[in-house]
Amino acid sequence: MFTSQTSSFQDSIDVEEKDDFESEEIAAYGQKTQLNCYYAIYLYEGTRSEATEENVAWNQRRADSTTSQEDFSLTLIDSSLPAEAEPELRTYISRRLSKGALLGGMGNIATVELSLPEQAVGCYCCLLEQERSPEQPDADGNGHVICFLGGSEKGLNLYRLELDKYVQGLRSSLQTPELQNLETELRPYLSRWYEESVMHIHRVVQLVQSNISFLLHAALSHHHVEVTNADDRTKTDVSRFIKAASLQGLSQQDTTAASLCKAMSEDVHSHLTVDCSDTPPTFANTVSNRFCDDWSQAFLNAAERANPFLLRQILENFKLKAIQDMNSLKRFVRQAEMSHYALFRCCQFLQGCGNGDVLLQNARSEHSDLPEACRIIAVLEEFLREQSQA
Repeated sequence: MFTSQTSSFQDSIDVEEKDDFESEEIAAYGQKTQLNCYYAIYLYEGTRSEATEENVAWNQRRADSTTSQEDFSLTLIDSSLPAEAEPELRTYISRRLSKGALLGGMGNIATVELSLPEQAVGCYCCLLEQERSPEQPDADGNGHVICFLGGSEKGLNLYRLELDKYVQGLRSSLQTPELQNLETELRPYLSRWYEESVMHIHRVVQLVQSNISFLLHAALSHHHVEVTNADDRTKTDVSRFIKAASLQGLSQQDTTAASLCKAMSEDVHSHLTVDCSDTPPTFANTVSNRFCDDWSQAFLNAAERANPFLLRQILENFKLKAIQDMNSLKRFVRQAEMSHYALFRCCQFLQGCGNGDVLLQNARSEHSDLPEACRIIAVLEEFLREQSQA
């Protein structure tokens, strides 16, 4: 039994051997080279919309940077792409728009081949439409198309939610077609897309190193994490890491997970404290287990290779393994209500998985209204306590 569980864990943790990332993608990070990443932003206009005199004059000044289709035009505002690659990207986006493949506010990720050193790169595109006025609800929509390029399609897909949220942060900066804040606000924001949307997990692992197991355990256990003596960016990074590693919203019992999270947040004794006044940071109220300790090494290895996409894939596999173990425990508990042998198998499973405390904590909350299941869980908790004292 323990051999099969060890093999299953190794299969989960060795994402390098899976199809999620080809070996050549991973090898690109072997020398810790900075990934080349680019951005581009375009003005999207429906040609049947009424245009102001200022818009017309501005478009005339950018005539060489405009691609027109039957019912819309796409005008370059700014880009960090090489001069030969930008028109290729604009042509690609125009084709996507003409096919209706870019929906307002929803990012689209694909592989594009451009005149770049990488040739083929992952491309995230999102159309941000301007809000239509009540006076003209049926007017053709104008807006902006934002593109982020770098890494691979598979890699960017792992950070789709972060990229969607980052693009939405541009809305307040896209007030006028002239974009007078291009130099002071818009361009710096676009230039930071990779650092802000992709690299936060890598920064957290680099910051806490082997103590990452404490953060993993806190995320699974719904414990509150307090970061002190740190700048706002570090606090935000840790908060985003905890949210990304949490199972809340993924399990079938979301209500149970939410109530458990609330109960744990009210228990000040369960708060994990990270003091960043020293390097590396010091931790207080630390709790971990063998499951989180084993996975922490995989995070450290990926961080050493400076590969944020592999780090995110490991994080997703970590959560998937935890969910699979939770489902296995639920099945064993149901069987144990009718079979002493199933109870024995349940004890073996908890001893072998290394995550028994977290699994039983979630099971206790989920089965709180089932007396027989609660008795089974109480027996299992006593078994784990005896094993820890032995």
